[in-house]
Amino acid sequence: MNEWTVGTVRRVAGPVVETTCTGDAQMLELVYVGDHRLIGEIVRIRQHTAWVQVYEDTTGLRPGAPVYGSGEPLSVELGPGLIGAIYDGVQRPLDTLRKKAGDFISRGIDAPALDRQRKWHFVPALKARCPVTGGMVLGHVRETDAILHKVMAPPTIAGDLYMIAEEGDYRVEEIIATVHNHGHPVELPLFHQWPVRKSRPHAGHLHLARPLITGQRVIDTLFPVARGGVVVVPGGFGTGKTMIQHALAKWCDADIVVYIGCGERGNEMTEVLTEFPKLIDPRTERPLMDRTILIANTSNMPVAAREASIYTGITIAEYFRDMGYDVAVMADSTSRWAEALRELSGRMEEMPAEEGFPAYLPTRLAEFYERAGMVKTLAGDEASITTIGAVSPPGGDFSEPVTRQTKRFIRTFWALDKQLANSRHYPAINWLDSYSEYVDDIAEWWDATAKGEWKARRAAILSIMQREAKLERVVKLVGADVLPDSQRVVLEAAAMFKNAFLQQNSYDKMDAFCSAEKQSKMLEIILTYFDLVSEAINRGALLADFSKIEVVRDIMQMKFECGNEDAAKLDAILAKLKASVQERQHAHA
Repeated sequence: MNEWTVGTVRRVAGPVVETTCTGDAQMLELVYVGDHRLIGEIVRIRQHTAWVQVYEDTTGLRPGAPVYGSGEPLSVELGPGLIGAIYDGVQRPLDTLRKKAGDFISRGIDAPALDRQRKWHFVPALKARCPVTGGMVLGHVRETDAILHKVMAPPTIAGDLYMIAEEGDYRVEEIIATVHNHGHPVELPLFHQWPVRKSRPHAGHLHLARPLITGQRVIDTLFPVARGGVVVVPGGFGTGKTMIQHALAKWCDADIVVYIGCGERGNEMTEVLTEFPKLIDPRTERPLMDRTILIANTSNMPVAAREASIYTGITIAEYFRDMGYDVAVMADSTSRWAEALRELSGRMEEMPAEEGFPAYLPTRLAEFYERAGMVKTLAGDEASITTIGAVSPPGGDFSEPVTRQTKRFIRTFWALDKQLANSRHYPAINWLDSYSEYVDDIAEWWDATAKGEWKARRAAILSIMQREAKLERVVKLVGADVLPDSQRVVLEAAAMFKNAFLQQNSYDKMDAFCSAEKQSKMLEIILTYFDLVSEAINRGALLADFSKIEVVRDIMQMKFECGNEDAAKLDAILAKLKASVQERQHAHA
């Protein structure tokens, strides 16, 4: 990379460095600061002064130190070798840095994101002399057993293919194609670079019609997210945000998962880094890392790199989306990212807005979340990015700026509840405060799975839970014994739904993941119990006649005893329920 001096350091304010600058400096240009060549990015230019956001520790940096320009924006390398890698916020490979510098990253140390020595077996998909446009697949590389890496022409390329390499083994820097782009030959290696703050182009947005199946019943049945949708998961300390994202990373039916640990505590990221390589993908029986990319940027790492990390992650996700894959992006958490924005804004002496956050916080949130979606790629495939962002509001206050502004740009809200978490109810998603606006979009898919009854059943169970919440206020004052059976059956059905359906044991092999078909059957059984018992009570029966029938035990244990493929067992429980209620009715009569 060609470099030249574009200025000198004038003042250092933590991660923000004020510099003199020449006319060659550009906004958002990648620069190297000082003798240690610290990585930075120009974020403001005013006359002959530039402010540089430095992604490394600036301790010891002095006025007068040189600033070198690159002429390029902050970019990521996109090519074979991304899957299974662990990067920091600016795509430096942590495994490689550890081998070079030990357990602590030295200032100024750098390494290419993609291994320059490893060879990949390239299989061409085109022949010479054919026209090439951006996003067209030039060939394939088998990156892992689960992922076929499609080597694509960069989106900015268009022209005639002059040369395509023969099948064989190549390093990422070796030329595999030459394209005459507007009359000028452009040599294409196995990888290319793309600016992290610029979204990759596509042919157009598509309607969201299929859910992202997570295997978590409270999510899939009550508050689903469509493939290509956006979700926010707010919750105070200890409510299980990271646990939910870990479960989704393992169980969701996305092809590729990009997990961004943005400003989280070191022990949490350590758990991710040590546990993820050991996890087995339940669909392929291969290591989960065969379809996962980790970006680790802990709270003790430079704060500026935290700000860049979510853009690095979403750009990598867009790259795999362009190959035709469905990608899930887990950002944990955007609150720490917003805090980085606040600190950097304060260092640049910008006018603060609410609670000290910069006035452009909503704009930055929108820029991130709008990069999700179901699209038609430049190659003509249908693919998606589903973004799930965790928010850590101080004290669990959902009215604070980050949570409130994020709600403007998302359509699904999974509100985590401290009381549920303390009572060991997992997932601790509050069914009264949460919502999903994708229900109508994906109803057709779910109704095909649930024989046309999903939307009605979902509305019925939510109605029961709302009635139960109102009755609980009365129960707290006078107790449940004074309520008539017609109201007590609501409490019993709600308790059954909470314990037998909403609560899920991630350590139980049978219950950790629940298929859509099993969820539908379970919901049908619980609602059938409520409808039949309510009807019997209206005819004069007593609730006590039904509370202790044997089938109730079967209902409470069906999540543990009926596998995802055991539809016959669930049908047997439903038949037994109908027979038991009818028998009790006849006995009462």
